[in-house]
Amino acid sequence: MPKRMFQLLEPLSKSKQKELELLREKLKSFKTVCVAYSGGVDSSLVAAIAQEQLGKKAFAITGVSPSLATHLRNEAKNQANWLGILHQECFTNELKDPNYSKNPKDRCFSCKRELHQHLSEIALKSGGAQVVDGVNHDDLSEYRPGIEAARQAGVRSPLAELGINKTTVRQISRALGLPWWNKPAQPCLASRLPYGEAVNSQRLQQIEKAENWLRNHGFEEVRVRSQNGTAKIELPANQIEQLIINFKKENIVKYFIALGFTSVSVDLEGLISGKLNRGSTQL
Repeated sequence: MPKRMFQLLEPLSKSKQKELELLREKLKSFKTVCVAYSGGVDSSLVAAIAQEQLGKKAFAITGVSPSLATHLRNEAKNQANWLGILHQECFTNELKDPNYSKNPKDRCFSCKRELHQHLSEIALKSGGAQVVDGVNHDDLSEYRPGIEAARQAGVRSPLAELGINKTTVRQISRALGLPWWNKPAQPCLASRLPYGEAVNSQRLQQIEKAENWLRNHGFEEVRVRSQNGTAKIELPANQIEQLIINFKKENIVKYFIALGFTSVSVDLEGLISGKLNRGSTQL
């Protein structure tokens, strides 16, 4: 696949331009790369620059399992096609691992370990490609046990290594014309369940259907948290009133009960990323 050069469509500060050039140099130095690609803003920027610098020597892999929402899987495919990077999917089996399915606090470690076992095999068969991911510098200060699994697997994190943070990723993505530069974070469906409650495909499908119902009614950024069979809707704080005023509560309750939830409520605090990890400390 031919290289696609991404030109600046709007100005960046000199410091941000420098960070972009360093990212280009970093990815080019790997010669051939396998991008652990979720379709999120971070891994999409890494995939874009990898494709720009390495052409057919760069490819992106998306791990697919019941914890990946269908709409995000489709978005990842479409974005990879737009970028022009070679893209594959691999199916992972973390639900078969009790260290994942029992949902301990370090569940993400088992998930990433499973993913990177697959990516390492694919990379080896592709001539020894270096696996890289979209971990950025800010992620290093958050509770993310999956980062340690990636490190143990020899994965490199160009954004984090260069000190590029979340804000800069979005600024560079916007300046390069990546249409999803402002896409909200979309953690896996398992993140809707509190630690200690089992993760299985049935519960993940239930949560996905509930979120899809809300998304189809105009709420693009949404979480449906589930604890002991209950459902708690999280929306951006400025959209909560819209839900309460514009939708009959009976319709919402009827649909959620039909999905198998025992009750449904709205979190008045609003959607806050990482709420599941409140009170957690690095293990």
